[in-house]
This record gives sequence, structure tokens and C-alpha cells, in this order.
Amino acid sequence: MKKYILTLILVIGMTVIVNAQDYKTGIGLRGGTAWGLTVKHFVSEKSAFEGFLYAYNHGFNVTGLYEIHYTAFDVDNLKWYFGFGAHVGNYNNPDTDLSDFVLGADGVLGIEYSFTEAPINIGVDWNPYVNILGNNGFWAGSGAISIRYIF
Repeated sequence: MKKYILTLILVIGMTVIVNAQDYKTGIGLRGGTAWGLTVKHFVSEKSAFEGFLYAYNHGFNVTGLYEIHYTAFDVDNLKWYFGFGAHVGNYNNPDTDLSDFVLGADGVLGIEYSFTEAPINIGVDWNPYVNILGNNGFWAGSGAISIRYIF
């Protein structure tokens, strides 16, 4: 009987914690100008770290972002966010047929919704970036849709 009561208390406690914040960590797929993986982890009620790992142009890219989240349009579980970070990658340059190492700074602006009926989160974002090393320049056209399993 003690086990059942302890289990019930834990379940109620976890429900309160989950409802206080939409989710703590989400892992999923990211698709757009490039396809790959995304992991987002909240470190406070409004701030999170997000990482992307994706393949692009016969190479790879790793991006790390710090994001700040706010409720959007007074809708529960709908949040808009912005942030900044950096990326590193290696691509095949189609013009020279050589490999390019890139390093740069990133920005992000997005909106996401966490479903209450299922542990799923879906988001859309715009991720402009500038390459400081390799293939120098500003790239404004990077956007994606992310679908994450949240817990």
C-alpha cells in the first residue's frame, strides 16, 4: 500500500512540475534548408539552450544557441523566442570541389507549441547566420520546422 501511495504522490508531483513549465527537454527532428537533429533544454522558466546537428552539402554543421522564451498571444503552451549562438561545420564547396571549414555566429527567432494531449512540441524558426571563417558572408535564408518529443 505504501508503494501505491508513494507512486501516486510522485505522479501528482511530476504533473505539477510539467504543468508549471511546458517541458524541460525536447529531442527531435529539424527540417528546412538542411535536415538533422535538435535538442532543446530549459535551464530556467524562460531560458533554454538548443543544439542542431545536421548534414548539408555533403558535410555537417553543429549549432549551439541560447534562447529566451515568452508566451505568445496569451495562448497556453504557445511561446515565441529569440536568441544567439555559434556554429561550426565542414562542407564540400561545389564551385571548387574542395572542403570548406566554417565557423560563425547565429541568431534565431521562432515560435513553438507544446501539445498537452501528447508529449510533442512543434516549432518554426528563422536562423540567420554569418560565417566568420570559411565561405565568409551573411546567410539570411535559413529556416526550419522542428518536431520534438518532450519530457
